[in-house]
Amino acid sequence: MKTDIKKVIYEIFMLTLGSGIVATGVFFFLEPSHCAISSIAGLAIILNHFMPYSVALITLVINVALLLLGFMFCGKEFGAKTVYTTVCLPVVIGLYERFLPKRSSFTGDITLDVVAYIFLSSIGLSILFNMNASSGGLDIVAKIMNKYLHISFGKALSIAGMVIAFSSAFAYNNKIVVISIVGTYVNGIVLDHFIFDHNIKRRVCIIPKNIEETRNYIINNLHSGASIYEITGGYKGEKRSEIITIVDKNEYQMLFNYLQEFEPNAFVTVYTVSDVRYIPKKIEKVFIGNELENDPEF
Repeated sequence: MKTDIKKVIYEIFMLTLGSGIVATGVFFFLEPSHCAISSIAGLAIILNHFMPYSVALITLVINVALLLLGFMFCGKEFGAKTVYTTVCLPVVIGLYERFLPKRSSFTGDITLDVVAYIFLSSIGLSILFNMNASSGGLDIVAKIMNKYLHISFGKALSIAGMVIAFSSAFAYNNKIVVISIVGTYVNGIVLDHFIFDHNIKRRVCIIPKNIEETRNYIINNLHSGASIYEITGGYKGEKRSEIITIVDKNEYQMLFNYLQEFEPNAFVTVYTVSDVRYIPKKIEKVFIGNELENDPEF
């Protein structure tokens, strides 16, 4: 029970932190620059140019509408967490607007404002998405595109954000439009780095001299699964065994060190894997001959 309470408190804290970081970037850097970059807040800034409503209120109204899509396409957990962040984001912006109504750019330069916003929003959004949440708005649209069209989140956000970036032409000059478009593209690249570079895995295919020792190392030392295939060499027609495993960055380094020391002549190919989907199974102990070993299957 205490563990569940601690988990809820931790999640609320992280969701609040992520939303607060994004809101800070919007208020202090995005609004003063008037640029529309990959966010509903950017659209709200444009609409604020034509409507007598605050950016916080416009953001909240649009986010609530898009939030319904999150419930429909991204599941209850995603929707429930995003309900909180959808409210939290405009509330924080509203508090900034209330207590700091007269604000100006910290940098005095539109380009630097955009760079600062991209940096802050990328940190905030990476926190939210690692918690299976979102700040709402375009994040929901990008999440749906990522899930159903298999487009990376950064690219999906860039596509959706470009529509808003181009719409800034109705309210502002050409310089702001160009910076909005370039900033939206760069924001997608940076966000991909913040979110996915930490989760990239590697698919390692090994043809070792001793298949059993390599398998045992992967199972018992890396605690990873593996698949073994019988292959036939094209040059001499010899039959060999190939073992394939998927490992993270740290496990890959351990495996690489093992192969250098114990299988220096092994034929190894490595592929970058950005997404792995499977139902994890508990590794059970099985008897092979007279020895007790781990089940190598996924």
